[in-house]
Amino acid sequence: MKKIAAFTPYFTEDEAGQVRAAFLAAGYLEGDASVSDFIVRATMREVKRLQRRHNAGRAWAPVRAGGLRRGQRTKDELKHRNEGT
Repeated sequence: MKKIAAFTPYFTEDEAGQVRAAFLAAGYLEGDASVSDFIVRATMREVKRLQRRHNAGRAWAPVRAGGLRRGQRTKDELKHRNEGT
């Protein structure tokens, strides 16, 4: 079994409510045993899509733990993200 790396995604209250609702409504139908399974499956589906779109379908070189900025989005980043939806 592969070692599990810890990630903590930050959701707005509305986003978190929808994640929980989607998991409760359909997670078991999709084979998800936990909300973590649901989030991992959804995230990896998006990673695969980005690999196809931006990296000729190939996996990127892994980024080591600690190689990314930590913490929640800033208010400006959150505003920018919401403008795109």
